[in-house]
Amino acid sequence: MNSRIGSKLNFIFLAVVVLLILIGNKAYNYEISSYNIDSGDTSWMLVSSAFVLLMTPGLAFFYGGMVNVKNIISTMLQSFVALGVITIVWIFVGFSLSFGDSFYGIIGNPTTFLFFDNVTLAPNPNYGPTIPFLLFAFFQLKFAIITPALISGSFAERIRFRSYILFMLLFTLLIYTPLAHMTWHPDGLFRKWGVIDFAGGTVVHMSAGLAALAGALFLGKRKKIIEKPANIPFVILGTGLLWFGWFGFNAGSALGANFDAVVAFANTNVASATSMITWIFFDRFTNRKMSAIGACIGAIVGLVAITPAAGVVTLGQSVFIGFVAALISNLAIRFFRKLNVDDTLDVFPSHGIGGITGMILTALFASEVGLIYGETETFIMHLIAILLVVLYTLTMSYLLFKLVNVITPLRVREDQEERGLDASQHGEHFV
Repeated sequence: MNSRIGSKLNFIFLAVVVLLILIGNKAYNYEISSYNIDSGDTSWMLVSSAFVLLMTPGLAFFYGGMVNVKNIISTMLQSFVALGVITIVWIFVGFSLSFGDSFYGIIGNPTTFLFFDNVTLAPNPNYGPTIPFLLFAFFQLKFAIITPALISGSFAERIRFRSYILFMLLFTLLIYTPLAHMTWHPDGLFRKWGVIDFAGGTVVHMSAGLAALAGALFLGKRKKIIEKPANIPFVILGTGLLWFGWFGFNAGSALGANFDAVVAFANTNVASATSMITWIFFDRFTNRKMSAIGACIGAIVGLVAITPAAGVVTLGQSVFIGFVAALISNLAIRFFRKLNVDDTLDVFPSHGIGGITGMILTALFASEVGLIYGETETFIMHLIAILLVVLYTLTMSYLLFKLVNVITPLRVREDQEERGLDASQHGEHFV
């Protein structure tokens, strides 16, 4: 299909969705005196939601600083634009597919919360009994926003912007929402199996990492690979923003100002710190420089690995998780760079492998039900869930890339790649 037709279809779809949301939206009932709203829990969840939203601009700096100078703006925008695209998709049908009435534990009924209908200020006992349901919906929106943004690092410097937006939309509807439903809905398949994913090891990091691998395989290698980060201070700034926002990501998943939030907050900090230090010392141990980028990647890997376990492990166990995840992802990055797969910013070794590592270690250490406590069921169910997520996400992502490529070409032309995506896609320049 002609790319102009594809871009027109994208705009028409957006216009229709905006119109339908306007028609379908209803006024809120502000008579809340009878609602069981806890002001402390609500305040914490408002702050956590803002923290998690900040992670996406943080990711933009993290990714933008690592690419070639000709592609900084395009790479940053690929993260930032998710704030707009996914918000509209989420209100339209994404939230309902994730948390609507369950169809066989796999996907939500799209009509349950279509256009945010029935998403009220009253608490929902299944999703935070002391906070407004609307707040829960927007907290979850921030997770849905950053997930496709994470994927963009794998095909940076060679993807057409409008094609990326279309893929992002389809990924959210067909991959993210069923995984969120299976993991976090009370009737979700994984949740009924006893799979523990406190804040998104499977839903966010495994799905993003595996889709990133599929994207790197489908688009192929860059014509010219320049391993020269454009702005390392951007990388450090982005890491700081991500680390800061991750407290909302993990501690906010307790859905209240409670003991679980405190435990998740502490574990998040400890695992990331351990992973960062492990990464740079392991690099030195193997005769590499103790680099700023290595420290930043190590910190992020620790955050990824602790995400599914944040509220269910001890501080000592979080140290172990950060240590092991750093070693595994560090070695995975070295291994994948030897293969003929151009994952530009090592998204799969960092988030895919990091998420898998975190899920396995969660099943090993989870309080009372982990393998170290003599329980085997949780560990087995985690392995089965990991296998299913790998098979489904990798296959479906690859098919979505093929579908998008039919509608509108995914890869930029060679001359556009040579000029850089900042100029060819956006008509802008960093310097």
